[in-house]
Amino acid sequence: MALGWPSAHRARGAGGLKLFLLSVLIDTHIHLDAAEFDPDRAEVLARAHAVGVTGFVVPAVDRASFARVLELAETTSGIFPALGIHPLYVDDADESDLDALDSLLAQGCAVAVGEIGLDHHVPGFDTARQEAFFTAQLKLARRHGLPVILHVRRAQDAVLAALRKTRVMGGIAHAFNGSFQQAEAFIELGFKLGFGGAATFDGSRRIRRLATELPLDVIVLETDAPDMPPAWMHGERNVPENIMRIASAIAGLRGLSFEEIVLATSGNARMALPLLEKRCGNF
Repeated sequence: MALGWPSAHRARGAGGLKLFLLSVLIDTHIHLDAAEFDPDRAEVLARAHAVGVTGFVVPAVDRASFARVLELAETTSGIFPALGIHPLYVDDADESDLDALDSLLAQGCAVAVGEIGLDHHVPGFDTARQEAFFTAQLKLARRHGLPVILHVRRAQDAVLAALRKTRVMGGIAHAFNGSFQQAEAFIELGFKLGFGGAATFDGSRRIRRLATELPLDVIVLETDAPDMPPAWMHGERNVPENIMRIASAIAGLRGLSFEEIVLATSGNARMALPLLEKRCGNF
């Protein structure tokens, strides 16, 4: 069944409107600095704002993207920067990149260290190097008292082992696609679990079951735009306004109202990333 835009952003009386405005949706993982948005970034954000999406967590992936992410956060309302070196970029990184990350985290604008983690899905990458950079960045997160945003592909157990060895304050396991047992392990370590476009595909049975049966207080929403488009945009560029229909899809899976999903997931995001209320630069 095709999903239309949710009705929560229509007038529902003072109480309902107040509830919605207090719990506008937060996209907890979106790469707004990506080149795919260069032609129309302002228009993309305007469309998202128009439907009630006004918070965007933008994680860096390498040293070169640190400045772009921070500039967006300084010049654009509602963008919250995370800084980190993605596991698929560590082959081109060196110790000086970690030093640069350390210095920027000390400035206090980042809401998390990320996107960091392990990727055992893409062949040809140095697993030991990934693990070394992951551990180093976990130590930076602990030093600066920040949560982390995790990239985990076919590496759930290895990531959990690293997290147990180097404890951090929790964060978000982005695009979660593990087992229920692995989900429980991440939750025990203080993590919320990110769900996005994959949950809108009928064939994504495990992800849809997780989105349906996990406790509501551990779920956060994300688009990973411009990547991971939902079912209705398969093969196209993903955009942040899609998170409204992703929320509606998960509400349908769980038998809850759209408002309940908005309220819960927005609150969960703020719990996972406490500095979302912090303001840097011009916002």
